[in-house]
Amino acid sequence: MHSTNLLLEEPIRMASILEPSKTSFFPAMTKIVGTLGPKSRSVDTISACLKAGMSVARFDFSWGDAAYHQETLENLKLAIKSTKKLCAVMLDTVGPELQVVNKRETPISLEENGTVVLTPHQGQEASSNLLPINFSGLAKVVKPGATIFVGQYLFTGSETTSVWLEVSEIKGDNVICVIKNTATLAGSLFTLHCSQIHIDLPTLSDEDKDVIRKWGAPNKIDFLSLSYTRLAEDVRQAREFLSTLGLSQTQIFAKIENVEGLNHFDEILEEADGIILSRGYLGIDLPPEKVFLFQKSALHKCNMAGKPAVITRVVDSMTDNLRPTRAEATDVANAVLDGSDAILLGAETLRGLYPVETISTVGRICAEAEKVFNQDLYYKRTVKYVGEPMTHLESIASSAVRAAIKVKASVIICFTSSGRAARLISKYRPSMPVLSVVIPRLKTNQLRWSFTGAFEARQSLIVRGLFPMLADPRHPAESTSATNETVLKVALDHGKASGAIKSHDRVVVCQKVGDSSIVKIIELDD
Repeated sequence: MHSTNLLLEEPIRMASILEPSKTSFFPAMTKIVGTLGPKSRSVDTISACLKAGMSVARFDFSWGDAAYHQETLENLKLAIKSTKKLCAVMLDTVGPELQVVNKRETPISLEENGTVVLTPHQGQEASSNLLPINFSGLAKVVKPGATIFVGQYLFTGSETTSVWLEVSEIKGDNVICVIKNTATLAGSLFTLHCSQIHIDLPTLSDEDKDVIRKWGAPNKIDFLSLSYTRLAEDVRQAREFLSTLGLSQTQIFAKIENVEGLNHFDEILEEADGIILSRGYLGIDLPPEKVFLFQKSALHKCNMAGKPAVITRVVDSMTDNLRPTRAEATDVANAVLDGSDAILLGAETLRGLYPVETISTVGRICAEAEKVFNQDLYYKRTVKYVGEPMTHLESIASSAVRAAIKVKASVIICFTSSGRAARLISKYRPSMPVLSVVIPRLKTNQLRWSFTGAFEARQSLIVRGLFPMLADPRHPAESTSATNETVLKVALDHGKASGAIKSHDRVVVCQKVGDSSIVKIIELDD
């Protein structure tokens, strides 16, 4: 753990804080993942979300069926066409989530100091003294004195729709609890969370597999968000399952949401393509005073491994309000200063009243934090951590960032086919945007030829500072320098059109020529 704060070293002039922010083409370097749902699934709203800065759309399967999500996805495709903004697709699994089943959806009132029984669901109806749950082994894993939390999906723990229970005794399969606060549970689904116990259910449930088979595979999802990842083996099994469906290019983001995941963090990080720090459940599994420590150490580890890290639960109050609380605004900025690649919005965009405003507010806060991010310190720390000798690619990436900072380049242009080179450049967190020009590769399975590249381009939409551009497959970047120049010209034109590059700017280009990788600096004329 490093105590150094990644803020600029020189003090900030107080008056400068009030100066209006310069608008740039890129709303922020930090990416925003938006969850699409009832309040954000029309073409118009999705288009507005894309313009506001959303670059990954998350589809949460803990509610809604495949047909509902398919309709939303078709709307997303139309919005991408009309706004000409790329967007990746993330499927979020349900995983071993414990749920209270309330088939009749009647509100359940619970009184402080009363008792309620948790019992395996066998068709019974939920009531004020009986809560049927979807797991038969609860009585075997909890002990008297344990606390159990029951609340709405994506609870904050503060609303009157969630309740704390304390286990008083176990009778057969029944868990008898004392109610710790008065609350009313409304709706058909409440999640149930027991701190620090092992739930003996598979991380990828049969229902999850079914959804991935019927919805994920036909839609060629870019990311799978693996809920409740507890071991590296969970990620390996999910990967094997994806490749049987022809989804070997789909990246797996391990969602860390309990103490088990925390204990195996290093091995999970090694196996996964990225990490989602799901602070909803973590905040209940960990004592509140420990949450920040986990966040800072986990982000540092992801940064040093060069793997994207995503943070959730930052502006809960914007579900019902136009402005975040002061603490939330500070929290978003700190997530950026701690090194997050992306911020994930759940309830705020799914069922919140202000999905578009939430995305643009979070984007503005990220952009302000990026301005004071201590890039110099971060760069030195990363180089030191990587150590010597560096791999060929790592030394090229770090040199490109160093050159760009020295010459005050306005952008770094990186030619890549797998996306690895661009991700490595982002690992050093340059202060300027990285245009990653993804060069499609032609491959064949003996029956037909196909181009790769679209996946790689979309998958960089979750990485801080990376802005992808898919090159025309007729210009292979690794052949002659003539075609190389054409692709470079296209990239520069794109940068100019978007306002990222102006005349007389310097641009750092990172590309492969034959077997060697080169970094060059070009100065633009008028």
